[in-house]
Amino acid sequence: MYRHILIPLENSPADETILIHIKPLARMTGARLLLVHVSDGWVARNFNQLKLAESEEMKDDRAYLEKRSRELAGEGFSCDAVLALGEPSGEIIKIAREKDVDLIAMTTHGHRLISDILHGATADKVRHEVDVPVLLLKVKS
Repeated sequence: MYRHILIPLENSPADETILIHIKPLARMTGARLLLVHVSDGWVARNFNQLKLAESEEMKDDRAYLEKRSRELAGEGFSCDAVLALGEPSGEIIKIAREKDVDLIAMTTHGHRLISDILHGATADKVRHEVDVPVLLLKVKS
């Protein structure tokens, strides 16, 4: 069964949707949780290449991940957190491969056609590129 579950978080209310569903599964299987957020602003995308100072976005995202990780640890979960920088789908795919996860659980917003093109289709890209199961939960509007 699942031993290591990657959960991409958006730093938005959508995160509750996935956490509510994953916590019982993780408890049942004893899985470790890997929380991932990808900062994707201009500074984050160019941080290493241009040796920039950390942006407010990055600081806020790091604090959010640490808060969520502490909450989950307080509930008895084994939890790690990674703040990635760059393009969300690519970073999620890379971390999933590097960290040897066996499930990715993420939300989708259910955009259609033009909206997918404009907003990107992170979940769609991830599910096509990884070799592990991907659990997608649509966020209620």
